[in-house]
Amino acid sequence: MEWFEALILGLIQGFTEYLPVSSSGHLAIGSALFGIEGEESLSFTVVVHVATVLSTLVILWKEIDWIFRGFFKFEMNQETKYVINILISMIPIMIIGFFFKDQVEAIFGSGLTVVGCMLLVTAALLTFSYFYKPKEKANISRFDAFIIGIAQACAVLPGLSRSGSTIATGLLLGNKKAAVAQFSFLMVIPPILGEALLDGIKIMKGGAISEVIPASSLIIGFIAAFVAGCIACKWMINIVKRGKLVYFAIYCGVVGIATLIFSFFQ
Repeated sequence: MEWFEALILGLIQGFTEYLPVSSSGHLAIGSALFGIEGEESLSFTVVVHVATVLSTLVILWKEIDWIFRGFFKFEMNQETKYVINILISMIPIMIIGFFFKDQVEAIFGSGLTVVGCMLLVTAALLTFSYFYKPKEKANISRFDAFIIGIAQACAVLPGLSRSGSTIATGLLLGNKKAAVAQFSFLMVIPPILGEALLDGIKIMKGGAISEVIPASSLIIGFIAAFVAGCIACKWMINIVKRGKLVYFAIYCGVVGIATLIFSFFQ
């Protein structure tokens, strides 16, 4: 992987992780265009995912600090309830990770047709959440957290946006826009770190990373993903507050159709 490829893919990951357009789908498209696959793609994916998690910690530091300060009081306060909701939301993705990881990895290697189809599903979900106006709730309930967690689990499919699925699901359940955006970005931290750890162990067992991809490319990709992630995370929260997700639905629809056409002639 050349440094400019790492830069472009890092920027793609950083921006698309938080924007509702599917980071996995865009990374798959970018990797296909650059001819990157196998362990090289896996190594890079681990690095840029860790970078975007760190960008979340930076942008939402005040919220994270508030949660931990209240949680370690060891009483059933708002912060503790929030942590419980995060844990509940992790149940579906943990089930997928423990029991269906091999099947999911097989889907990722099945080509761009799946990516194109899932981008169209993302577009439909975002469009529906834009026009459907349920009665607004005061807080995200435990039931809502679990349903949003199911949406996150479904979004392991390449092309189905994680942020788009979780935010749209939360809005359809009647939760406040700002609260859903914040919850969506915080709930993904544990699964991404867990997945990165497992993939890192897999890479180390297969051989040293330096034999697959240059360290300079990893560093450039990491920095690009981190900076882009900081910008996109802050930007996305404001976008959700203004209810402008329908524009991303149009984008996903166009890219999804283009991806299907490209995969047909590939």
